[in-house]
Amino acid sequence: MPSPAVLSVDLSALARNFHTLQALTGAPVHPVVKADSYGLGANACATRLMAEGARTFFVARAAEGAALRTTLGSEAVIYVLDGCHDDAAAQLKAADLRPVLNQPRQLRAWREAGGGACGLQIDTGMNRLGFRPEDAPEAFDDLTLVMSHLACADEPGQPMNRRQRDAFAAAAERYPGVIRSFANSGGCFLGRDYAFDAVRPGICLYGGGPEGRPDARIAAVATLSAEVLQVRDVPAGESIGYSRGFVAEGPVRVATVAAGYADGLLRAYSPRGAAWAAGETRPLLGRVSMDVCAIDVTGLDVAVGDSVELFGANRLLDDAAAAAGTISYELLTSITARAPRRYVD
Repeated sequence: MPSPAVLSVDLSALARNFHTLQALTGAPVHPVVKADSYGLGANACATRLMAEGARTFFVARAAEGAALRTTLGSEAVIYVLDGCHDDAAAQLKAADLRPVLNQPRQLRAWREAGGGACGLQIDTGMNRLGFRPEDAPEAFDDLTLVMSHLACADEPGQPMNRRQRDAFAAAAERYPGVIRSFANSGGCFLGRDYAFDAVRPGICLYGGGPEGRPDARIAAVATLSAEVLQVRDVPAGESIGYSRGFVAEGPVRVATVAAGYADGLLRAYSPRGAAWAAGETRPLLGRVSMDVCAIDVTGLDVAVGDSVELFGANRLLDDAAAAAGTISYELLTSITARAPRRYVD
């Protein structure tokens, strides 16, 4: 059965973003495809990225890596950012996954399981995951990657970026010959001295800007569209949606659209959300419901069955996220399975 709400994924735009980041940094791009490629579908996205030349990928969980291994085959290198928990070594080895080790306990667990190729994360100030530089282990034979993660890459003027970069450069000197990876999406735009040997972009591959706002260098990849279910004229003084979230000051023509928070259209869009309809950006009216939302289409030629863009090439991802008081990462990963993914090239 066709679905009234669909998430379309432009794989050619994904490929363009991959090559843009590669040219910008002068370094190999190792895509981050965790959380099902930020909700866009890791199998399809990683397959296309591999066709474009990517060979190393990052996921968050071992189960994500195991599923991706089935799709990509033996040629891909897949790192698991969670590392190696006490009981995960066998699963990692069975799927030929490389844990990014974050603490001494994980290093011991990996070695006790027989070791193998792995990465190492150095915490240069984010205080999330990784060894503190003074506690990091000495170089060892199975180590193939050393990495760290920027905390403020979306703020180019933040002095912490340079402090972290310098701390990582110093720590990485202890691991000669090992691939060094530091820059995330935002880091790719901070200068080539942040790139080191390989970069790990995520959101910029999928259409989000490096500073949390649209960037002309990054192409839109995802489009959430939905069908108009009904069009009605609402007279002045009447309300729309739950709790009288919008009261018409004058006559308004309203389209009820088949997307709600059960599809991942955040309820937080009320009252600042908008959509692209019939060539114009128009406001959402009232509260987003579970299955539908309302859009002001006064003066537009909009009919039942027409498609409305909730974000995409016309209603850019970062602008849509800002309207909901959030970031593009959350917006994409919130789109539920009820909205099928449709891949276009």
